[in-house]
Amino acid sequence: MNDTTTPDHKRPRVTKSSVLDRALVLEMVRVTEAAAIAASKLIGRGDEKAADAAAVEAMRRAFDDLEIDGTVVIGEGERDEAPMLYIGEKVGGAPGRGPKIDIALDPLEGTTITAKAGPNSLAVLAAAEEGCLLNAPDTYMEKIAVGPGYAEGIIDLAKSPSENVCAVAAAKGVSPADIVVCVLDRPRHAALIAELRGLGCGIYLIPDGDVAGVIAVTDEDTTIDLYMGTGGAPEGVLAAAALRCVGGQFNGRLVFRNDDEKARARKWGIVDLDRIYKLDDLAKGDCIFAATGVTSGSLLEGVKRFRGGRMTTESVVMRASSGTVRWIKGEHRMD
Repeated sequence: MNDTTTPDHKRPRVTKSSVLDRALVLEMVRVTEAAAIAASKLIGRGDEKAADAAAVEAMRRAFDDLEIDGTVVIGEGERDEAPMLYIGEKVGGAPGRGPKIDIALDPLEGTTITAKAGPNSLAVLAAAEEGCLLNAPDTYMEKIAVGPGYAEGIIDLAKSPSENVCAVAAAKGVSPADIVVCVLDRPRHAALIAELRGLGCGIYLIPDGDVAGVIAVTDEDTTIDLYMGTGGAPEGVLAAAALRCVGGQFNGRLVFRNDDEKARARKWGIVDLDRIYKLDDLAKGDCIFAATGVTSGSLLEGVKRFRGGRMTTESVVMRASSGTVRWIKGEHRMD
């Protein structure tokens, strides 16, 4: 297990005492490991729904072993649309007794990736004290993210992509053509991609998995400077929780395709539908972020299966209050 700690000057401020016990940090990894192992049985089988269902069921069972009074605030949808782990569902083995914790989760980020055996599918969750994660509806979110080391406000979703690229380039002391931007490869991003290429930017297109895409801006080895584009709002909250732990900046704005989605947002207490959310609006206080690779990618190695029922996993778990990042390699034996 590799263990790194964010320097104090980059660490987010957490002023109040946390209900998140240190032991709970590693317990969250057990939850993402269970989901990743279950989903890995369906890698390359072409069945997105089966892979997602396997991950959901395994994650739900793993939560039952934790001594928490948890509430899902970001889940697989609303109660009538999701068989398990819906928004508002109670999880954990200590209802009414354990610490009250809000949970954002995506048991299988990258269902299509898993079905096609592509890179970067993950089992992901974030946990925080009650009321510290945005209860976001299952809609789209326009996003922009940058890694640590920049002055606060270096990115602004109210500005154009060109203005944001130029601001980061100026802060780095380089030309806009030296900036690399990660973007989901979707038809809706055609205008964004054209604008970025007009600046000469390098564009790292990913087929899916924008949680990993956002986290990539925090790792110098990826050479990615910015993340831009529209993806799922739940994934935005999860990515914000990760950035909360390791540093960086994030802006998000909900995107509504119809009146039904606007009504859902109001149901969860969102009144200003045009609001630009910053990092602390999405995830505040002490947070835990955990992810386990299902298929191998830029962030984590995927589940590997060997003869005799032996499997290996790779996970990362982060905590905001300490700035600690742990990379965990697990070996599992199944009957």
